[in-house]
Amino acid sequence: MLIQLEKRPRFILLEGPTPIQRLTRLEQALGCSVCPPIYVKRDDLMGVGGGGNKLRKLEFLIGEALDQGCDTFITTGARQSNHARLSAAAAARAGLFCELILTDTVARDDEAYRRNGNVLLDDLFGATVHRRPGDVDALAVAHDRAEQLSAQERRAYVVGSGGSSPLGCLGYALCAEEIMAQEQDLGLRFGRIIVPNGSSGTHAGLAAGMKAAGDEPGRIESFTVLAPIRKARAITTELAMRTLALIDPANVFIDGDIVVTDGQLGEGYGVPTEAMFEAVRLVARSEGLLLDPVYGGKAFAGLIAAIREGAWRNEEPLLFVMTGGLPGLFAYEPAFRCN
Repeated sequence: MLIQLEKRPRFILLEGPTPIQRLTRLEQALGCSVCPPIYVKRDDLMGVGGGGNKLRKLEFLIGEALDQGCDTFITTGARQSNHARLSAAAAARAGLFCELILTDTVARDDEAYRRNGNVLLDDLFGATVHRRPGDVDALAVAHDRAEQLSAQERRAYVVGSGGSSPLGCLGYALCAEEIMAQEQDLGLRFGRIIVPNGSSGTHAGLAAGMKAAGDEPGRIESFTVLAPIRKARAITTELAMRTLALIDPANVFIDGDIVVTDGQLGEGYGVPTEAMFEAVRLVARSEGLLLDPVYGGKAFAGLIAAIREGAWRNEEPLLFVMTGGLPGLFAYEPAFRCN
């Protein structure tokens, strides 16, 4: 698969494979009679912008922007978007201007949410931020802004929320190959690979990569943290199909290849849940690792619930992909203080 993608423009933001670590103290802390081995893939450990899964996508998106001769990178997201923060950082590394169309899609308006976390970092990375109400079509605003810049003889590259276009998803198709190589090195095979599902790109890319490699994409399971389950499953399936078409047009997905689970969304995107608070604190206090409250915290709560319910065979190791988002903890400080 690497050979098939070599011709695509790519701006390198990672310094090699991210590590996989076992969480033995967490296994003990869960207190189950028999607990499956739990591993994490540390995609939060990346050098640019504080790290996080969006950098894998941005390697291809920034690469194409540079290849097209663009001088500005424009993208969209919620006010505390991790993708927006990492887009600003990656653009700075690549020598591009960055403009962010951020919408108030989460029902939070406290001082920490408005000014701390990713918001603080967007400014530090030099992004120009355009704030809009939550019901605005942010992508349409982004394209309008690109036209304004074009009238000034500038050229902008526009990508939607999460960088989850088929091109961006190629970053996680390569990550699937990376995981399979690490499985060989570790001498094991993960029965489940767990990821949060927001804009669906991480799951879609991993599934496309697994399918193209002849592996089983159905062992990837995501917990939706943004859309209702039917919509999340439909978006993930379509995006995975379009990503696979870029790698292996003759290949197709079958029933059971795309597994999306609900139960952790709670009242909606960015709205804390009791299970999320427990998961974040449990992982922090047993392993010294930090999950974000919007994506990883809810998805890991799903992993914990499934283990407690005995949903997965105990002898099969589990892999949780830590997608980053640490700045979000500071934006949600009042919520953690009150819980």
